[in-house]
Amino acid sequence: MQKRDISNKASSSNAVKVLLCEDVKELGWFGDVIEVSTGYARNYLLPQRLATMPTKGNLRSLAKETAKRAEQRKLERERLEGAAAAVEGAEAVVAAKANEQGVLFGSISNVEIAENLRSQGFKVADEMVHLTEHIKQVGTHKVTLRFDRDLTATVNVVVVAESAEGEAAKPQEENKPNDQQSE
Repeated sequence: MQKRDISNKASSSNAVKVLLCEDVKELGWFGDVIEVSTGYARNYLLPQRLATMPTKGNLRSLAKETAKRAEQRKLERERLEGAAAAVEGAEAVVAAKANEQGVLFGSISNVEIAENLRSQGFKVADEMVHLTEHIKQVGTHKVTLRFDRDLTATVNVVVVAESAEGEAAKPQEENKPNDQQSE
C-alpha cells in the first residue's frame, strides 16, 4: 500500500493554473496566475468568478487593470505606513467603572480603543486593534494595531476608573490616605 501525500499544496497531477479576476485573501492579487487544486478551481474560484483560465486573450484584457490595481495597492500601503507611523506610541485613555481593587465591572474591547484613537484624529478601524484578551484591570496596557499582515504599531491604553458621577477619577484622588476615603 502506498502512502498518499495529503498536503495542502496542489500536486502536479491534481493542479490547474488560474488567472485571478479579484483579490483573494491568502491566495493572490488581481491578475496573478496561480496554481491551485482542480477541485478548488472547479468548485469555488471559477463558479464565483474569482478566477478564469489564463489564456493569452484573458491575460491581455486584464493587463491594464492589473497595473492600475498594483498602483492602488502601492498607494494604500504607503497610506497605511503613514498611519502606523503616526499612531505609534500614542496613548488612549479609556474610563470604565471599576471596584476598589481596580477590577473593571466589564471589559475594554477593541471597539472602545479604536473609538478613542479615532477621536484623537488617528485613522484606525476596529478590526486593526488586536487584543489577546479584553482588558479587565485599571492601569496601562500595551496594545498592538495591525494595519497589514506585516505592518503593526503599538499604543498604550490607560484604563482609569470612573467616579460615581460618571467622570474619570483623577489619579491624585486615587492615592489619598485611607482615613480620608472612609468619610
